[in-house]
Amino acid sequence: MVEKEYVISKIKASGLVAVVRAESPEQAIRVAEACVRGGVAAIEITFTVPGAQDIIKELSSRYKSGDIIIGAGTVLDPETARIAILSGAQYVVSPCFNHDTVRLCNRYRVACMPGAMTVKETVECMEAGCDLVKVFPGELFGPSIIKAIKGPLPYASLMPTGGVSLENVGEWIKAGASAVGVGGNLTAGMKNGDYDSISTTARLFIKKIQEAR
Repeated sequence: MVEKEYVISKIKASGLVAVVRAESPEQAIRVAEACVRGGVAAIEITFTVPGAQDIIKELSSRYKSGDIIIGAGTVLDPETARIAILSGAQYVVSPCFNHDTVRLCNRYRVACMPGAMTVKETVECMEAGCDLVKVFPGELFGPSIIKAIKGPLPYASLMPTGGVSLENVGEWIKAGASAVGVGGNLTAGMKNGDYDSISTTARLFIKKIQEAR
């Protein structure tokens, strides 16, 4: 089992989490593979994908060396978190804060990243022992929200998701984001079966993150 400290350090070092939402398990796996070819180190399979736990199990078995980190997204409750963990998820991402979900993840030493949008919510996440705080939905405020939160909380590890694009990813990183979560702006090619474009876009995201740092 990969230690959660390694998972968090891997995500922070890469700076990019690919958020995979798809209409079928087959499509989700193809998107994940395209992201890996593009150099993405962390893949998040959301529980809005049919058979998400089976996809997580397949990918976590395929990439068990630890080079690629497989996580679960859109986890709303501890029941779903436990299913994800048993399926091999190495981190759990939620759109909002749920204390029982965080407690369960901490019990099994699995990295947990709940969503927050205010300073109060961010503090609640940190007090509960979260590893990264997912600033969501990021498009409501843009990169300035990172600087605003880190004003009173300079030690907060923040991962904006939603509204992160090739045009503004550098701004998010320069504002103080530890990493970014990117969904549709990374995986748009799956709509017309152009998986090579996903790999290309992933490389561009990684390059812009590195340049901003």
